[in-house]
Amino acid sequence: MTEETDEKRNSRIRREILTDAYTADEMAISWCYHLEREMSFPFQARCIKERTISPLREEEEVPVVGMTDEVVSSSEMFVLVEWMDREFGVPLSQLEVLDADSDTRKAVDDWHYWNGDGGRLS
Repeated sequence: MTEETDEKRNSRIRREILTDAYTADEMAISWCYHLEREMSFPFQARCIKERTISPLREEEEVPVVGMTDEVVSSSEMFVLVEWMDREFGVPLSQLEVLDADSDTRKAVDDWHYWNGDGGRLS
């Protein structure tokens, strides 16, 4: 896969994911639907950043088994992970994909880009 320029990625995200989404809540719902549709579960991921809202430590690997049942925040998507014989939600931005199909990897990469340094789309 060739690397997209930021401009091309922004355009594709606007066109494919955020069409007709104008408010933060509408964008969150659009992202949630997109991620549910594009990601195949389970897949293996690694914690890339410790967060106070999650017990995962940096470099820890976990299976991602689904999306949470509800949108918890308009600025963060949460996925279900298996950890120490339990399932619970952690921020998707805390994880990097280790072993998944190309659609899952692209969806997670797009979320990281949009939610991180790539910036919010205006």
